[in-house]
Amino acid sequence: MQLSGNKVRKLEFLVAEAKRLGHDSIVTIGGIQSNHCRATAVAAKYAGLDCHLVLRTSRQVIDSDPGLTGNLLVSRLVGATLHLVTKEEYAREGSMRLGQAVVDQLRAQGKNPYLVPVGGSSALGTWGYLQASEELRHQIAGMGGISDVVMACGSGGTSAGLCLGLHLAMPIPKVAVHAYGVCDDPDYFYDYIDGLLMELGVWDGKSGTSNVPSARGLLRVVQARGTGYAMSTDAELQTMKEVAEETGVILDPVYSGKAIHGLLAEMKASPQAWQGRRVLFVHTGGLLGMYDKEDQLQQLLRGKCPFKFRRGSWRTAWDDAIKRGKRSSVDFPSILHNSLPALYFYW
Repeated sequence: MQLSGNKVRKLEFLVAEAKRLGHDSIVTIGGIQSNHCRATAVAAKYAGLDCHLVLRTSRQVIDSDPGLTGNLLVSRLVGATLHLVTKEEYAREGSMRLGQAVVDQLRAQGKNPYLVPVGGSSALGTWGYLQASEELRHQIAGMGGISDVVMACGSGGTSAGLCLGLHLAMPIPKVAVHAYGVCDDPDYFYDYIDGLLMELGVWDGKSGTSNVPSARGLLRVVQARGTGYAMSTDAELQTMKEVAEETGVILDPVYSGKAIHGLLAEMKASPQAWQGRRVLFVHTGGLLGMYDKEDQLQQLLRGKCPFKFRRGSWRTAWDDAIKRGKRSSVDFPSILHNSLPALYFYW
């Protein structure tokens, strides 16, 4: 679990580059419960590198102690150095300037740090999901085809790699790619992904002059941030609970939970548009983020249990669950009110 989630595919390339260039440490940036920062701290430790995390949080947390919840616990356990900044500082200075300030401090101390952007979403990091799209191509063929691929979008690198990779790898008809944004608005993500495509050298910035279209021609970005980044509504958590009860798949509240909630809301609002489609949902990890939502989840789960254990073995409880229709299935009849597209999960 400590090295899990979609960031690992990007870090495979980014940490390798840091090692190749002779760096002795890594600096990266994210929120106080960043999955990316936790994965980076662990990957750096595996590679024998120091790790410095610039974490965005509230003034109250900075003036006290950030705690040992979820991703923070793992980051601190593996020895990452934390540099806390307020949300106001982050908005004023921007992520890369804050990261560069830590890089400059370390260089002044004789260190040789490597700066990784938020989410590992650089052109190099994008190769993690260009590679994943090749895996997907073979798996999709074995499943008899997929019409749509859906994922959460937080920093843009995963979405960029998948939409480009699937465009290049899949025959006609193309798979439709949908990215559910959990922070910035769709225009931001389209522009950011366009920048990555240009850095990769596959798009020249002019529509109609390249074999690869702009981001707007490769995927659809949907606003799904709700009340804000990492802020969960009761409705979003309820959707996560229903998905878990129906399938056994645990989503995270910051990324995949918001994306599934947005997807299912669209399916409910326009069932005809999704009828008969075969949808692959890319689970981007982030289970440790659940621990930061304990208070909200306590209210949601209080007094609830999918089944009661009777005297006997675990098998008795499992049989009870099967009789009640609990299964690791790919459809969501109770959630979708029988609009019934086929929905598959990919990690």
